[in-house]
Amino acid sequence: MLSALMSLLRACFRPSSDHYGHSTPETSGRQDGLLWYKDHGQHVNGEFSMAVVQANNLLEDQSQLESGSLSSHDSGPFGTFVGVYDGHGGPETSRYVNDHLFQHLKRFTSEQQSMSADVIRKAFQATEEGFLSVVTRQWPMKPQIAAVGSCCLVGVVCNENLYIANLGDSRAVLGRAVKATGEVLSIQLSAEHNACYESVRQELFSMHPDDSNIVVLKHNVWRVKGLIQISRSIGDVYLKKAEFNREPLYAKFRLREPFKRPILSADPSISIHKLLPVDQFVIFASDGLWEHLSNQEAVDIVQNHPRSVRECKEAGEGCTTRSSKEEGDEVLRLEEDRPWGSSPFPRRHHRDRIIPRLEPREPGGDQWWPRKQDLEHIC
Repeated sequence: MLSALMSLLRACFRPSSDHYGHSTPETSGRQDGLLWYKDHGQHVNGEFSMAVVQANNLLEDQSQLESGSLSSHDSGPFGTFVGVYDGHGGPETSRYVNDHLFQHLKRFTSEQQSMSADVIRKAFQATEEGFLSVVTRQWPMKPQIAAVGSCCLVGVVCNENLYIANLGDSRAVLGRAVKATGEVLSIQLSAEHNACYESVRQELFSMHPDDSNIVVLKHNVWRVKGLIQISRSIGDVYLKKAEFNREPLYAKFRLREPFKRPILSADPSISIHKLLPVDQFVIFASDGLWEHLSNQEAVDIVQNHPRSVRECKEAGEGCTTRSSKEEGDEVLRLEEDRPWGSSPFPRRHHRDRIIPRLEPREPGGDQWWPRKQDLEHIC
């Protein structure tokens, strides 16, 4: 039962006091079979489009857009926040992140009176600690919550900078124009934490030199402790706190030997990118999309269908077409642990796709941040 959430966000950067956050497909829009979409809507920095393809009864993923003041004060700093939260094991973690991460970011921005990588890192840490408190409270009645987690990809546009923070294997890709040729090339902005990468496995071995089984090749897929592909996340407390890796947690999640230090991390990889006039848009997507489309293919879809939700529909239809053509079945039934094309990621039964996109005020323009005169319109 595949659940795919795809959202397209168009940021023209006209600040106001509104905000838009998306977590379920019940908000106003149109239904076309399994596809829910909203062609055109307003958020604080301009317009957005969104599409949702859902086949799971329970959606584990969340996405979020917040624009305007990035602090608790109306005086700013101003910008736009995008979050893509790819949940696994249940919806609890991604929902918690959706409700709390941005609020923590606003609090730390207010304290430091500016946006920075340190602010974002503190917001991630506070969110992780908050969810740990939830697990601690619910453990006696609901022990399986310890095995629920979420990848977390965040983009923050503030002043002339784009901050990218990531836990897990979601991805942010920039579309940059080449003036000489007219092409728009893809540039990956985010670092990923999936054990399929040699660098991630080496990082785990260096952090756990006494554990030869810290990563295990299982059914041709590298997994941390043979259980999970990602090495960083919010939640997944059963691999961070030994006291939650015991009965009554399901046996499939329990390790044979207790661990002395956290196996997974909640420390995000953070990078800062100076936005240039040639930067056309940014795509934020969970790993489900990248199993079917390369970075350049996704950029081409967005570039060839400007100012429309169609690129979201095209991306979803492209994934469905490839799955049907090569597997002889619909996208709802994907075979587990089989490679997809040239991607190093295995295909799973449950695959969510979240695709937000940001673009500047004018295509090819340099206004990626609020103009001074626009700030007068903030309520």
